[in-house]
Parts: sequence; structure tokens; C-alpha cells
Amino acid sequence: MKATGIVRRIDDLGRVVIPKEIRRTMRIREGDPLEIYTNKDGEVIFKKYSPMNELSDFAAQICESLNKSSGMAAAISDRDTIIAVSGVPKRELIEKPVSADLEQIMEARRTYSRKQGESSFALSDQSDKYTVSIASPIISEGDVMGCVIFFSDDDSAGGELELKLAQTVSGFLGKQMES
Repeated sequence: MKATGIVRRIDDLGRVVIPKEIRRTMRIREGDPLEIYTNKDGEVIFKKYSPMNELSDFAAQICESLNKSSGMAAAISDRDTIIAVSGVPKRELIEKPVSADLEQIMEARRTYSRKQGESSFALSDQSDKYTVSIASPIISEGDVMGCVIFFSDDDSAGGELELKLAQTVSGFLGKQMES
């Protein structure tokens, strides 16, 4: 745990304001759910809650299937980080933040498919080694929960098969989260 040096008081309704700098750094948006933890030392810890993390084992299996059926590297993310990947070493991408461009695609709520010759963008903010070929947002009960992504390290664009697979899997995961 890292100290920030910022101190806030609890108001008469029991509320605490999380400073803007921390919200920006941690990508906490208005309306984001936070999970509250306590420990024996009396610490209270707020952690961003992601329902997608509950599906991480399932998401990993889906990524394996996507990779085997298409031959392209595949990933599944929540709104902020990559939670499952197949086709590249996992340590390179698991729990890395998604790029701002990928975040915008999710917010637009439309499937993205890079055309051959079109400029590419990075999958993660922490590395520009991998670029997004296809991205299909996972939407559950009207909320964006994450994204199904096909990506590469050589700027290759995905085809119709990968596009349909991403759309199908993102729709399936959205329905799974509703039940």
C-alpha cells in the first residue's frame, strides 16, 4: 500500500471525498462501484469492483477458444484492465490498463474493426507492442462491462470470422452477466 499524504474527513452523513487526482489516476468514474475491505490493523481499503473479474477463469477459457479457432491473439478486458489473454505470454498483458483509445471504443458501444492500411492503436497504455485489430464491447443491462479483443504485434487486421466471433462472445458474456 502506498501513502498519498492526502487526508480527508468524514462528513455528518458518513461520506468521504476521494480526491480528483486519485480518481483520475485510478480511473474511478462517477457511478463506479467500489468494494470496501477492512483488515485487523483497522485499515479501510476501497477497491474498484469489477463484475468481470468474477468471470476471469471463464474468460481465460474463452480466449483460448478464440485463439485456437482464429489463429489470432485474443483478450478480454473489464473497463480498465485486461483480465484474460491467449496467444501471447500472459504476463505481458494480464492486469495491464487498457489504452485510452480502447476505452473510447467501449464508451462508443460499437464494434471496432481496423481496416488494412488504417492507423493502429495500442491495446494497453503500458505497451505499444500489441495493436487492436477488432474490439467488441461487452454490454450488460445497458452498462459497458468490458471488451472482447483480437490483437496482433504486426498491425494485421482481423477478418470477418474474427469480427463475428468477437460480436458473438461479447453478446454472450453480456447475457451471462445479467443472470
